[in-house]
Amino acid sequence: MTTLTPHEAMTPSGERLLFTNEPVVALKRRTIDTVLISFGAVLTAALLVAGALLTWGASFAEDYVGDELSSQNITFPPAAALEEEGRTDLVSFGGQAVDTGEEAEAYASFINGHLEGIADGATYADLGGPERAAKAAVVEAKASGADEATIADLQGEATALTAQRDTLFKGETLRGLLLTAYAWSTVGRIAGYAALAAFAAGGVMLVLVLLGLRHHHKVVQPS
Repeated sequence: MTTLTPHEAMTPSGERLLFTNEPVVALKRRTIDTVLISFGAVLTAALLVAGALLTWGASFAEDYVGDELSSQNITFPPAAALEEEGRTDLVSFGGQAVDTGEEAEAYASFINGHLEGIADGATYADLGGPERAAKAAVVEAKASGADEATIADLQGEATALTAQRDTLFKGETLRGLLLTAYAWSTVGRIAGYAALAAFAAGGVMLVLVLLGLRHHHKVVQPS
């Protein structure tokens, strides 16, 4: 609010001068408290709502990932079998069912180890060109009247590439799905941490709002 108040000043000789009708801005303390309390209340509500939504999101992600993985009935080989394959990093998962994001990531690593040995590290996409070339060679050999032995050898190469590519496709697809489940599990876990932070911040703001209300009622209105 704006008020007009007299204003006094002293001259170098010690004389007192009085100036009137100078605008002076005066803002009531209770008004400031009301604004701050209102802002704090809105922020508290927003933090609590955010915490509730983040908690729901974390719970949904965990339940969804668990249900989807459990329905696949994927189980790690026994610990002894993993040791024989040289996968000592996965021994702790031996014999366990894959139903968590961490286990999904571990099993994806297990699959990747097998995929690397199928075609000397080549992927499904990498074998696309060689497979097409092998099939074209078979067609060309038949058209040129090649002997049966040559055609059989070429057909065997094409069949082997097709089998490798089919295996890689299935393995890479399953690995990708498992890593997606792991990603959602990670997002859910982060949402859970964020929910705790939101609730903690909301609790602090709520205390500050209550203290502000207490102070607000103690402030005496200026006359």
